[in-house]
Amino acid sequence: MKIAYIHYHLKTGGVTTVLRQQIEAVKNSCESLVITGSPPESPFPADFAHIPGLGYYDGLSKNEFKPKGVAESITAAIFSKWKDGCDILHVHNPTLAKNINFLKILKELQKRKIRLFLQIHDFAEDGRPAAYFREKYLSDCHYGVINSRDYNILIEAGLKKEGLHKIFNTIKPFDFNQKNSGSKEYVLYPIRAIRRKNIGEAILLSRFFSNNAKLIITQPPNSPADIISYKGWKKYVKDKNLNVEFEAGLKKDFKELVYSAEFLITTSITEGFGFSFLEPWTANKILCGRKLADICYDFEQKGIKLDHLYTKLLVPVKWIGKENLYEKLKSSILKAGSLFNYNIAGDNIDRFYIAVTKNNNIDFGLLDEAFQKQVLSRILSGKKEMNRLIMLNPHISHLGDLPNKDKLIQENRKAVLDNYNEKIYKETLLKIYSKVIKKPVCQSIDKNILLSEFLNPNNFSLLKWSDYVE
Repeated sequence: MKIAYIHYHLKTGGVTTVLRQQIEAVKNSCESLVITGSPPESPFPADFAHIPGLGYYDGLSKNEFKPKGVAESITAAIFSKWKDGCDILHVHNPTLAKNINFLKILKELQKRKIRLFLQIHDFAEDGRPAAYFREKYLSDCHYGVINSRDYNILIEAGLKKEGLHKIFNTIKPFDFNQKNSGSKEYVLYPIRAIRRKNIGEAILLSRFFSNNAKLIITQPPNSPADIISYKGWKKYVKDKNLNVEFEAGLKKDFKELVYSAEFLITTSITEGFGFSFLEPWTANKILCGRKLADICYDFEQKGIKLDHLYTKLLVPVKWIGKENLYEKLKSSILKAGSLFNYNIAGDNIDRFYIAVTKNNNIDFGLLDEAFQKQVLSRILSGKKEMNRLIMLNPHISHLGDLPNKDKLIQENRKAVLDNYNEKIYKETLLKIYSKVIKKPVCQSIDKNILLSEFLNPNNFSLLKWSDYVE
């Protein structure tokens, strides 16, 4: 098979990593070409064509590239590689408006009878209004998603089972073992510190690490909204003299950081695929922290045990003020809806507020940075508040201290390696490609239904939305 891939860029990042893995997985069965708006920063495992008109474009800056012209350049690149063209054009993240002409470009390619397969990693409807397309998404082509949650949402929104495919990512295991590891004097949160990674909760957990172990966070964020939040947390940690180290990954080798950690944590409030729930086990490390039930469902179906993770971290509402919380939640939800021109009924907001403040407690992960800092300051003020938090969340008093820890690590490691390896990934991709070639589909996405799924108040978090609504 001849597979061409499209992405806005080939800079270091999650989608580029997945793209590399896909090319590596099928390299002995498929010929590949990557078409990109920005060339790779390091050697790439396939031929690529650089077409600037595919790069990030917000519609405000000067841009001489027209959709029809860009589509012609893409077509020329494909036919330059293969005289009969490609079997499939595999497009990554086509529903994120990182280039506002992108859907128009893809529609032009459809007119040229180029067979499209659209893989969604991230939804603009899931807290990213700046990347939202107002126009309809492409119809009558196959789609792919990376978890069952997104699959179920798109089925609800009108796609057909024969035209929608799950592509669970592959895992590159760590190539060392735990023997003779380092001092284990710290706990590692191995992420880029963007807002949805819930840095405040990681700092909160660090107050309960045994032997006052240091919390280490590996990488700083890149985007302006994330940087503002990040600087706020760095200042808070410094002012309160907390045992937290930022940006360790800029100074030390990542594998060594993992190798020497006592255990790893995750406090993220939203994920696409959820690598963080799988990779630690391949390093023979325990993972502790927050469990995202709708993401972890797929992993647990494959035998990966995550029952020791928590789904909520409760704090008393009175610590932040009931009226302040209600007003902020209500205004934020209404503002979020308006950003998508989507109406959210006030009585739905009231029901959501009653549900999330049951017994006068609320999940820390629903709070924005300002509220989270209020909670942290209460905990730092004395033993009484620390004990109150332990009473509400007994699991935080023994993080990393699990019965049968070694058995859990080995069982989870085996389950990860058995189910998320390159061989299975290759088989999955080739089966999907075969279906895309052989079975044309007539289907479309109802964007109102899609919005209703993601803008459901029951899924709302101030941490995810408040940078857009403050």
